[in-house]
Amino acid sequence: MLSDLTLAYAEEVTSALLGADALLRTPGGDEDAGLFVLNMGPHLPATLFSGLDAAEACFRELQAAAARLPELDRQIYYRQLCGSTLAILGHRRHALSLAEQIERFLHVAAAPASDAQLDGMRQEIRSRLTAMGYDGDLAAQCAAWERNLLVEPGEVAAVIADLLDQAWDRTAARIEFPAPKADGMRVATVRGAHFNARSDYLARTIEINIDPALTRPALKHLAVHEGYPGHYLQFKLRQHWYQQGLAPADGLLSLVNSASSCTFEGIADCGLRWLDWIDSDDDRLSALLSRYRAGLGTAAAWRLHALGWDATRTADWLRERALIGGEGWVANRMGFIAAPQRCALITSYWQGEPSVAAAWGRMPGGRSSDAFVRFVYGRMHSPESILLFN
Repeated sequence: MLSDLTLAYAEEVTSALLGADALLRTPGGDEDAGLFVLNMGPHLPATLFSGLDAAEACFRELQAAAARLPELDRQIYYRQLCGSTLAILGHRRHALSLAEQIERFLHVAAAPASDAQLDGMRQEIRSRLTAMGYDGDLAAQCAAWERNLLVEPGEVAAVIADLLDQAWDRTAARIEFPAPKADGMRVATVRGAHFNARSDYLARTIEINIDPALTRPALKHLAVHEGYPGHYLQFKLRQHWYQQGLAPADGLLSLVNSASSCTFEGIADCGLRWLDWIDSDDDRLSALLSRYRAGLGTAAAWRLHALGWDATRTADWLRERALIGGEGWVANRMGFIAAPQRCALITSYWQGEPSVAAAWGRMPGGRSSDAFVRFVYGRMHSPESILLFN
């Protein structure tokens, strides 16, 4: 249970975040300029700021006030959240480098996946495919594996809908849903998007980009990541517990480029592990490929924004190393990392899974208690604060 002092503080922080978001967004301007992509509390008031100076002064005061909160994890998280927001406000004045964005927005080291890490994962992928009976060099092995498990674009919606149904049942066996299954997510397929999949919680829709080649194990991962126990469950529990007076108001916002970005994605990426649903060699290989390509995305963003490569050279580098997904995957990754205001966010997928896995690993036998689920899902976390459950 959080203290009344912390719950009241969270209301103030949330109003300030709403005010800062309004300040950063300009009418008819770039929607990606704001602080959040989802607001589940439209009734909450926004602090009115006269300009960047006023907003920065407010968040400096809130950052100092975080030290007086009784819960250590809340002290750390809210100090970092205010730091993220101050960095974003400062970024509007003077553009930060990619390394500065990663460190000051996300509060993790600006360390893209190294060549050695990527080479090591490729070697492991090759070893697994060889053990599974696939011949040829790595590219040929991956192409054959992908063909064997490919889901045609016209079949994607039906396949992932079935996987979502199974994911709901598996999740409901571990935690009580505060909603019937009819409240769950529906599937829409899209093309030309700069994402693999996206959860539109308010519309209860998961958008799946069918430009990349998609395998059944990859769709299983997306069903869990975007649905249950991933983003849908994150949003639903935070909303439900806030209405009960048990969760802080800032959980009603889905923030980007923030202290919570890595754990937000990490919780979703650990979903298959929590459900004990990695149950075949294909699932295990798909998880490794997902991890590999998360690292590949960070390395591509670093080449584009830190090393000064042009887009064509960066896309060629990605294409040579992608292994699966085809041109559709290369195009959507390039679209993702090209946006200057969102390029740091690719790091959240690479850094998030191991940070959350470390927290899950602290539970006896790797199992989660009700208290731990409330701690992980009921509060926003940074990679540092999520390790403080006791």
